[in-house]
Amino acid sequence: MSKPVRDQGIFEAGLSMLGGSGAAVPGLRGLTVVLADDRAVVRAGLRSLLTSVDWIDVVAETTSSGALREAVLNRPDVLILGHWQQPDSGAVIGEVARCAPEVAVLVFSEADDDSVFTAIRAGARGYLGNTAERDDILRAMSALAAGWVVLTPHIGSRLAAMLSHSTERARPFPELTTREFDVLNLVAGGLSNASIAAELDLAPKTISNHLSRIFTKLGVADRSNAILRAREAGLRPKPERRCGDREPR
Repeated sequence: MSKPVRDQGIFEAGLSMLGGSGAAVPGLRGLTVVLADDRAVVRAGLRSLLTSVDWIDVVAETTSSGALREAVLNRPDVLILGHWQQPDSGAVIGEVARCAPEVAVLVFSEADDDSVFTAIRAGARGYLGNTAERDDILRAMSALAAGWVVLTPHIGSRLAAMLSHSTERARPFPELTTREFDVLNLVAGGLSNASIAAELDLAPKTISNHLSRIFTKLGVADRSNAILRAREAGLRPKPERRCGDREPR
């Protein structure tokens, strides 16, 4: 059974809100954790730290290549993913979010701006620099168990600054509303109006109305030209994949 999903608003954790040294959410017991890092010494250090308190249970350890497998098999409360600079780390986080959405991913790695932004966008629920202190790590575990997204103030302020510079102008066809963009993306994937209506839980007539407005805004005469414009801009929904399938190259 999936664990309840609670408020997932971004929590810039000064971490003092969560109590003193090693403090847990009141009543919290048996928080399960999977450790995934290619460096055995880092896994050993984290295991020693986490098992020093009685409310955390490390249920598995693995390298980064085994992170998805262990997350799906064990369904821990938290997956700690280290060595974020691995090329496929973002894909691993995305697959965990898709296949085991109840598992909170906490990245524990060097905290450069690109890595933080990419990890959060991929679905990580927390990011701590690998110089984080013991108490910060334990309080972060408590916060994740309570349903928060966890960032230290330094990382949180940097992420907020990056997000403030991210605008809809970066998206293709900014003249389209969000719903019109979704419709166009599905049209670019070859879906019929009926399939799009089912996908978006809308009436087929509503889809037709959206398409009429899309054609006008894009200055195209028909569906074929809209698809051509959309695909030239890189639009096309990703195909559904079963958990464990590899991302197509």
